Amino acid sequence: MNRLVAKYNVPGPRYTSYPTVPYWDSATYSANKWKASLQRGTNNASEGISVYIHLPFCESMCTFCGCTKRITKNHLVERPYIKALLKEFKMYRQILGYPPLIQQLHLGGGTPTFFSAENLEMLIVGLFEIGIAAKECEFSFEGHPNNTTREHLEKLHNYGFTRVCYGVQDYNETVQRAINRIQPFEHVERATNVAREAGYTSVGHDIIYGLPFQTKEHVIHTVQQTIALKPDRIAFYSYAHVPWIKGNGQRGYSEDNLPTAQQKRVQYEIGKQLLLESGYVEIGMDHFSLKTDELFKAQQNNTLHRNFMGYTASKTNSMIGLGVSAIGDSWYGFSQNVKTLGDYYEMLRNDRLPLMRGHILSEEDLIIRQHIRNLMCAFKTSWETPEMKVLEIDQIREQLSEMEADGLVNLYEDGLAITEKGKPFVRNVCLPFDLRLQRNKPETKLFSMTV
Repeated sequence: MNRLVAKYNVPGPRYTSYPTVPYWDSATYSANKWKASLQRGTNNASEGISVYIHLPFCESMCTFCGCTKRITKNHLVERPYIKALLKEFKMYRQILGYPPLIQQLHLGGGTPTFFSAENLEMLIVGLFEIGIAAKECEFSFEGHPNNTTREHLEKLHNYGFTRVCYGVQDYNETVQRAINRIQPFEHVERATNVAREAGYTSVGHDIIYGLPFQTKEHVIHTVQQTIALKPDRIAFYSYAHVPWIKGNGQRGYSEDNLPTAQQKRVQYEIGKQLLLESGYVEIGMDHFSLKTDELFKAQQNNTLHRNFMGYTASKTNSMIGLGVSAIGDSWYGFSQNVKTLGDYYEMLRNDRLPLMRGHILSEEDLIIRQHIRNLMCAFKTSWETPEMKVLEIDQIREQLSEMEADGLVNLYEDGLAITEKGKPFVRNVCLPFDLRLQRNKPETKLFSMTV
């Protein structure tokens, strides 16, 4: 395994989209093209849409975080931001020409529970005055264990929210101080239990390996503590150290304080083994769930989906992103909003969608996107049918043959399957399919390391 880690530990995307954001063709993108792609993706109104809402405010900076956030203790920012979100959604309602059926809804951040329960209720009520909540819906939010209250949980549950995910990261105090995320086990335990008491059917925990000062023993302790609370879903992420992209937030410690690639792989393998022994199933890259959870059922039914919200148990063709930095996905195109509050508010005041950049997918992009989604969600893909072939398929097979020799994939004439040994390297298996990256090797480092 050490030889494989050394060989395959290269910069690579996490593939929440294809093409990945650095390879979007923003030069030929326009707001009108994005609107047209959205109308194409939502031409069946009965299918519904997904809505992602980015709530960027946090009271303190977590130094491991790569998300767009605004650090403030001023809670007067809440209502103006909600009003802007609702105006943006109204503009999308006009583009679609009908009240959208909201199949999936996710509140991300930032810290969504920075907002008061009352203000979150105002946001949800406003959304449902513009769109319609589907009867069979999947509504979720990200909660901070330190400030998620019973009132937050109950109010959101009243409007159809059944899933909450708590950011845990690590329980060791030295690691918590390094990442500026101080939260004792008791806070996570309380937040988890209250969610279940409030009626949530899926409680998730996010934990991270590869953090500064983190050791194998820290990971073992964190995973054992997590297992004791038996969350329905666990995201076991690799820390992405990208200070050249995320600025000073990830420069509060040096690279000398980070585990080596070999140490990270040991942390992952031992954490994964503990999870598997406790009844969790690996359903996708970095993600585990109990067999009673909808994610496991979706994987078994081959309906598991992955987008900018992560893994989901159901798929809609289109996702509308609201708020600063939020990304929309029509399946045929992507759009990303501006990243500063000032620009966001100004563009909405001028009745303009607050778009910063985007990409309209080519026919080739759509094929590659499907292959990468298959690998991320099912650990296999096929090019048996003509509509799943690209001109470079022989070139892709040639690159995959080396991975087959290393035991990471089983390669067939018209497809491949990732082996159990290869699952930790799923990002690497996707790389040969990433034709935009293959044709335009970056001169500078764009992505975190794959291991």
